[in-house]
Amino acid sequence: MISRYSRKELVKIWSEENKYNIWLEVEIAAAQAMEKYKIIPKGISSIVKKKGKVKVKRIHQIESKVKHDVIAFLTSITEQAGIKARYLHQGMTSSDILDTSFNIQLVQSGNILIKDLDRILSILKRQSNKYKFTPCIGRSHGIHAEPITFGLKLASYYEEFKRNKKRLLSAIDEISTCAISGAVGTFANIDPKVESYVAKKLKLKCEPVSTQIIPRDRHAYYFSILGIIAGSIERVATEIRHLQRTEVYELQEYFSKDQKGSSAMPHKKNPILSENLTGLARVVRSYVAPALENIALWHERDISHSSVERNIGPDANITLDFALARLANILDNMIVYPKRMLSNLNKTKGLIFSQEVMLELTKSGIPREKSYKIIQNLSKKSLTKNINLIDLILKDKKIMNKISKNKLKNIFNYSKHFKNINYIFRRVFKK
Repeated sequence: MISRYSRKELVKIWSEENKYNIWLEVEIAAAQAMEKYKIIPKGISSIVKKKGKVKVKRIHQIESKVKHDVIAFLTSITEQAGIKARYLHQGMTSSDILDTSFNIQLVQSGNILIKDLDRILSILKRQSNKYKFTPCIGRSHGIHAEPITFGLKLASYYEEFKRNKKRLLSAIDEISTCAISGAVGTFANIDPKVESYVAKKLKLKCEPVSTQIIPRDRHAYYFSILGIIAGSIERVATEIRHLQRTEVYELQEYFSKDQKGSSAMPHKKNPILSENLTGLARVVRSYVAPALENIALWHERDISHSSVERNIGPDANITLDFALARLANILDNMIVYPKRMLSNLNKTKGLIFSQEVMLELTKSGIPREKSYKIIQNLSKKSLTKNINLIDLILKDKKIMNKISKNKLKNIFNYSKHFKNINYIFRRVFKK
């Protein structure tokens, strides 16, 4: 991923140096196991650990000739550790190293993404409680529906990201497997105890059946979860973009002192960060399809998945990490305008209370369809004539014969819409 949308910690995980260091760690762990079970002479792993250092440039030089990355890596380590390094990789196949190491990189990335989610959850919890009873309009189809609170809106995001954390933890567990089973996964030339040792050493689980590779349904699950999280990011970003529109302007992204919104129009304050997140979410989701297509490989293995994973492994994780960090900063520093929310809430002159008036008429004995039609007609008149709905109702004798003035005033009141906010918050935040 380009540096503009990258953070150092994730970039380091997907660096060539870290990848080869993990390869070396896997090879050393396998050698330790082989020593323990007297498959190779003692002391090999310690010599390799002491003398074998990752030299990325040298590995690439060798690979340019041999056209095989694992052979190039092993050749480079042997050059440093000496002839005893020939005992490395005994009975193993390249995928034992590649797949186990790739999974470790995914686990390392996933753990950082969990921290990102924890930060978002912390911010959303604080902001939800801050704006718990801040009235704003609920919208369906982009049209004013009934009152909600801004805190409730944020609480829905909190609950969604709670689910995302649970999903990601499950995906990390799904991907935390190790395969040291040799060619076509039969353990023909390597003892299964070596795999068990390596798995325990590297805090992984043994892949029950690994063919020659770790099955790619595990990876498809992991990348699918990243795609779902990206969708959640876009959901929040899209809401912020809408609420910052001039016609709405209920909140805005933080705009720094020296920031400029447009090269042509000095007045502009654009929701550029949220727009950026919308784009990045599309990128992350685009990696889900190739991950799913990687599941179906030829027989016990082919390498059609390899080029895909060399791209989506770093890009999906690095991009999502950046997007989560950016979203956290937006939510932490957003500027909320409660007065504008209230103003927008009153914009339709009481039309948002139409359902309750209709329901009260049905209670009085008027059929629902007829009640609906009565209030719909008055609502249309309120909208076209720009007259408060309650004033039209007060002049309608048929309605007023069914509903008292006090009852009507109670209907046209925001507070009852918020009577169960505490109940919902207790369910979300477990208070």
